Parts: sequence; structure tokens; C-alpha cells
Amino acid sequence: MKSINDVIKVRGGFIIGMVHCLPLPGSPSYQGDINKVMEQAVEDAKTLERGGVDAVMVENTNDSPFTELISKTQVAALSAATALVKKEVNIPVGVDASFNDCEASLGIAVANGCDFIRVPAFVDTVVNWCGIVTPCAYKVIDLRKRLNAENVMLLCDIQVKHSNMLLSQVPIEESAKNAVTAGADAIVVTGTTTGAETPIDMIQRVKNVVNIPVMAGSGINPNDIAEQFKIADGAIVGSTFKKGGLTTNPVDYELVRKLLAPLGR
Repeated sequence: MKSINDVIKVRGGFIIGMVHCLPLPGSPSYQGDINKVMEQAVEDAKTLERGGVDAVMVENTNDSPFTELISKTQVAALSAATALVKKEVNIPVGVDASFNDCEASLGIAVANGCDFIRVPAFVDTVVNWCGIVTPCAYKVIDLRKRLNAENVMLLCDIQVKHSNMLLSQVPIEESAKNAVTAGADAIVVTGTTTGAETPIDMIQRVKNVVNIPVMAGSGINPNDIAEQFKIADGAIVGSTFKKGGLTTNPVDYELVRKLLAPLGR
């Protein structure tokens, strides 16, 4: 099985499909049926693999309202879902403990032999419904070293969606260069919200100042994916694969194929 590093290096325009877990135990939104949560996570991952994505990422997307760090109960449930997904697919698997619990993400990834994690607030201080969220670059780099887990790649957002920069005058190029200096393995650039298109000019601005992969992190759709991939090295795709764009809906195989078709895949 290829690692995420192999995918990034060998295949231009790689796609990471999101496994949006239904609300987990420990979240106020949890509906009380853990079997349904786990079954949908596994089926979504298998559908994404069958549809042709290069990797999947398991995330507690629906645990609204978010906090910066997730609870121990959520960590346990997210790890269980990740373990089941990892067992059922033969493509790289990653983790994102939202909103910005990098220690939980990395711990789950190491426990389950995963390839990568997403880090929403790596070098930026942002403000959102969680309050002020401060950068976790030192924390995650230090923990990765102590866990001897430097094979786990860090896909790091800059000026992440659903947030505002505390210092709004910081240009995105500065955040990008800071992320590289701090040890990011790839940079994720997003639109303002889930489903909002990532501006192509913003991807280009980041590409101009870094020498690591740059990914579009939101709003990729069949109409613009070919154009986006003239600049972006890859993309993280979630709501585009769901009917109505609803993250609680199962992944739709036909929507996966519709997105990948313009790439000739």
C-alpha cells in the first residue's frame, strides 16, 4: 500500500476524501447509536476508495458545537472509528480531531498506524466559536518527535476556514512561510467556510513562496477541479461528495466519480 508521501510525490492532483463521522459520544449532538456512527464511517471510507480517491481522513466534523480540544470520550470514539476505517481500506488514512486538538489527532494516528493528520491552527492565532485559538506548531512537532512518529505527515492549514485572523493584516504569504519554517509537510488553503471555493489566486500566492505541497481545502467541485489542479498539488474533499452538501449524509459514489472524471480517473 502506498503511503501518503508516495501519493503526493508520485501522483499529481491527489484527492483526500473526508470521512465525516456522525456526532460522536461526548458531543452534545450525539444521537445515541454508536453502531450507526461506526457503520457509516466504514461505508463512507469504502465508497471513497471504490470511487478512486487517493486517501481518506477521519474527522469528528459533526460534533457541533466545537471546542478547541475534544473530550476523552470523543477521543476514544474517534480512535475507534479510525481503527475500523484503517482495517477496511487499502489507501492512506489520516485523522483530524476538530477544531484544533493536534495531540488527540496525533495520538489517534500513532495508535492506529495512520499516515497523516490535519492541523487547522498551526502557526496562526485565530478567532471563532471556540474563542481565541492559538498556534500549536511547537506542541505537535515536539510530540511527534517524542512519539518517534515523524513518518506521520502534518497537513497544516493557514488562515483556516470558519475563523478570522486575530491580526487581520497578516498576509497569507507570511502564514505560509511561517508554516514551512515551523515544520509543516504540506499546506492547506481554504475558502471561508466548508463548501466555499478556495480562491485560485490564493493558492497561487502560497505556491509562489513555499516548496512543499499546497492543497485546496474547501469548495472543490467538478466544474473547477481541472483548473484548480493546474496550480494546487492536491485537495481535501468532503461536502462535495454528499447529497445536498450535508456532512451528515453518506458519501455518494456517483458524486465521487463525477468529481474525479474531469481528471481522467
